[in-house]
Amino acid sequence: MMSEKTLYERLGGYDAIVAVVNDLLPRLTADSQLGRFWQHRGEDGLKREKQLLIDFLCASAGGPLYYTGRDMKTSHKGMRISERDWQLFLGHVVATLNAFRVPEKEMNEVRTFIESTKSDILDD
Repeated sequence: MMSEKTLYERLGGYDAIVAVVNDLLPRLTADSQLGRFWQHRGEDGLKREKQLLIDFLCASAGGPLYYTGRDMKTSHKGMRISERDWQLFLGHVVATLNAFRVPEKEMNEVRTFIESTKSDILDD
């Protein structure tokens, strides 16, 4: 029996995940409510954050990358991310995945994974 491919492989690997991040981040930073999280950030910091996001997504989807960043709770602490922010973020994620025509099975797996990080990201 052939073992099932990882989500990383089914999404298209590193280049596909980079393409998704390249589509998602401009959506988030241009959002009238969410853009505040990226204001006053230097270019180098933004590039580093983008690479950490790519590494995190690749590693989380079963890819051969190792995520070296801080855990979600630590890296989002004090950002005052609300439920409304979270819902806006999810909307952008879905729009990005739809733009890349990600199949429903993989879309659901990505959403399930993202939802699993919610309690560490939101300020209660």
